[in-house]
Amino acid sequence: MSDLTSLKQRLIDEVEARKDELVALCSSLIQIPSENPPGDTTEITTFISNYLEQYGLHADWHESNDKMFNLISSIGEEHGKQLIYCGHTDVVPAGDLSKWEFDPFSGEVKDGWLLGRGASDMKAGLGGLIFVFALLKRLNVDLPGKLTLAIVPDEETGGEYGVPWLLEKGLIKGDGCLIAEPSSPLNPTIGQKGSYWFELEVYGEPGHGSLSPLAGSNAITDAIAAIEKIRSLWDVKINIPEEVQGLIEVSKRYMREVEKDREKFQPVLERITVNIGTIQGGTKSNVIPESCKVQVDCRLPFGVTQAEVTEYLQKNLDELGIRYEIRPFGFRSQANYTPAADPVCKAIVENISFVTGKEAYGVMQWASSDARHFRDYQIPVLQYGPAYLPSIHGYNEKVQVEDIIRCAKVYIAAVIDFLYEK
Repeated sequence: MSDLTSLKQRLIDEVEARKDELVALCSSLIQIPSENPPGDTTEITTFISNYLEQYGLHADWHESNDKMFNLISSIGEEHGKQLIYCGHTDVVPAGDLSKWEFDPFSGEVKDGWLLGRGASDMKAGLGGLIFVFALLKRLNVDLPGKLTLAIVPDEETGGEYGVPWLLEKGLIKGDGCLIAEPSSPLNPTIGQKGSYWFELEVYGEPGHGSLSPLAGSNAITDAIAAIEKIRSLWDVKINIPEEVQGLIEVSKRYMREVEKDREKFQPVLERITVNIGTIQGGTKSNVIPESCKVQVDCRLPFGVTQAEVTEYLQKNLDELGIRYEIRPFGFRSQANYTPAADPVCKAIVENISFVTGKEAYGVMQWASSDARHFRDYQIPVLQYGPAYLPSIHGYNEKVQVEDIIRCAKVYIAAVIDFLYEK
């Protein structure tokens, strides 16, 4: 056994020995409501800062928006490689409390599960990062490079005041990054589809409803025709670039063999998905509507750009002879990935296998996250975190305790491999 392997095993054993502390920390994070909106992270940021402070770790506060605080702390050697461990403190709102089987902010541990809003997305993963970061300091581990803990307040509503804000201001830099977003136990996500949200507004001409369709121009019926054109994006044949075909195929394997209930969704990896999310139009049933707004969420595979989608939409909508306007909003990105052979991907994937004794490999994510921002700044990144995937953003969110412990062991071992690699 090499010295590094021995060190990794010692650290893994320390996590195991202190697992109750780890779970208690995650529970405490859940007990602090940090719903976004409204996005006030004052209380949870204070808690984390105080937790780090008790182990001699200073954290810098950066307020990017009113009551939205980014927290940054670093350990190790400044002149070596740099690794970022990143997580967000905000969670989606708990919603109708009567639909929960337990208090969403209890942080209760029951029958091997940690319960509450944010358990899977992503306070268990965040707690693991914080715990490992502090444990390395507590154990006086001599790191040959720099490990930075970056805790952000704003991911669930688009992330404008979190990761991209820090990167734009040069407050975090790294040769690699891990985000503790939810994933499956053996399959971190190393790539993402692109995202293109837009609002279509169709314009009509008002008139008395008793004269329709002979009078006026009905914006709602024109919008219905437009929606059919938009939905045809699903049928567009996309030429997937050769360089990512391997990632697509291994991701299909994952959907067949791991998340078997997702097998039927394999085509989304190669097609433009279209969700008609909201529709709003008209004023009264007896008035011909002069406006109808439709909000659409499209996710883009490799091989197609937002500009190409816009061009397709304009061509097809123009053929209808309607008056309309397209306004992009919200999430917008191109499909992006980090090669599986990159050192940060290898450090996580190989240590998943080291900890579990099972085959691990990176896969494609059909949604989006903060990872795209790191790739915009040429920082290789992947996502790996504890989660019970069916509960994310829903009622009765939870995560298995054993998943929290496993991920923390991977986090602490991966630091050693990544920073010690020449």
